[in-house]
Amino acid sequence: MAVMRPEEMNGVFAEAVNSGELERVIALYEPDALLAPRPGERAQGRREIRAALAELLALGGELESRNIWCMQVGELALLQGEWHLRGTAPDGSPLELASRTAEVVRRQPDGSWLYVIDHAFAGDDREA
Repeated sequence: MAVMRPEEMNGVFAEAVNSGELERVIALYEPDALLAPRPGERAQGRREIRAALAELLALGGELESRNIWCMQVGELALLQGEWHLRGTAPDGSPLELASRTAEVVRRQPDGSWLYVIDHAFAGDDREA
């Protein structure tokens, strides 16, 4: 599903993750995008982002995500979202994660929006 308004990115991302379809999630990123999938970690480019997001999808469960605010100037928008994931850890135990995000998205030539920078744990004060 194409994101036609930047403030819709968080909800569309959650729908893509909950679908379990990795390619649907990857399609939300520009080819050279940067993702911070966990505090202190970075994945750049679709190959690295694919590997990081495959780990996320492997947790199963349900992701809820919503936009808190959106600041747009021309072709760029800065977003803050908040998310909550309930899933299963690799050892089989229940897993619950939550944080706030900081994201930069860019309008594409077709009018859709894609991630340029996606910081999934921007609410974690251990992150520099």
